[in-house]
Amino acid sequence: MTWSEMQPLLSQGTVDTLYMVLWSTLVTVIGGLPLGILLVLTDKGGLLQNTVVNKVVGVVVNIGRSLPFIILLIALIPFTTWVVGTFIGPSAMIVPLAIGAIPFFARLVETAVREVDHGLVEAVQSMGGSVPTIVRKVLLPQALPSLVSGITTTVIVLIGYSAMAGAVGGEGLGSKAVTYGFQRFDNQFMLITVVLLVVIVTVVQLIGDLAVRLLARRGRTT
Repeated sequence: MTWSEMQPLLSQGTVDTLYMVLWSTLVTVIGGLPLGILLVLTDKGGLLQNTVVNKVVGVVVNIGRSLPFIILLIALIPFTTWVVGTFIGPSAMIVPLAIGAIPFFARLVETAVREVDHGLVEAVQSMGGSVPTIVRKVLLPQALPSLVSGITTTVIVLIGYSAMAGAVGGEGLGSKAVTYGFQRFDNQFMLITVVLLVVIVTVVQLIGDLAVRLLARRGRTT
């Protein structure tokens, strides 16, 4: 395959990959952030200590993390079809991508929030701060650098998931690699798709690391 034939395929694959990863990341953050915070708040000694809720949420998150993504992707085909109307294409892949990443991100959020100095929480409590106030004014701002690092890690995981989704009706670089590289024995095309995925991951990591450093620096100066 010549470069002129490869270019539109690679361009479309890159656009589809970024589309799937962007929207699934947004849904993952919306779903995983409150779950992670809830795990901390309802834990023993937490502001909303509730053993039953904590155990139930913890089990759900652990089950979600333990399922291999390719199995989850296939198992969610009926649900994806119900939500989107189809299980094929970039928009359909957002559903399993997000569901697969939410438990992973929730644990990263839990870890980040647990690192916040409990003395700050107690100080706000002593001034009559409510739980929502403590979450909004203390936990989230103090954990922000770690949360951004967690989002970066999650995006990189989603890029890998999106490549796997190409084998089951998804689009993106993974799909292009399987269809035009593997099935046609075009090693050059396969290599280029791998390089593109590595470049995307590298750029995401660099941006995430820069954001974390800026937030940490701002935190030290405030």
